[in-house]
Amino acid sequence: MKLSQLTAKPKLIELKIDDEAIVKEYGETLEFYVYDRQTMDTFMKLATIDQNNFHQIADIVKEMVLDEKGKPILKGEETLPMDVMLIVIDKVVNSLGNPKGQTLATSPQS
Repeated sequence: MKLSQLTAKPKLIELKIDDEAIVKEYGETLEFYVYDRQTMDTFMKLATIDQNNFHQIADIVKEMVLDEKGKPILKGEETLPMDVMLIVIDKVVNSLGNPKGQTLATSPQS
């Protein structure tokens, strides 16, 4: 297979936070979007950060958390409640580590 057959434009995917405690606290399931593929720059940032540095992780994830139109949800000094942010970070990181969630190329194999 040629590497070019694996290329595709990133697509928005919806992630839901439906943990019982979150639904109880906020009254409904929370949803947000991320791209199923990230730039090499974003991957390198994630790969090289200190896993104990929550601030660095949160800053990178902040850029990745989008609305249904692909626009960042968090702007400027805006932030999410800590209970929600922890789950958002977990969901974003897990979605990046899940190759099944990534866009599949539609080109035929050769």
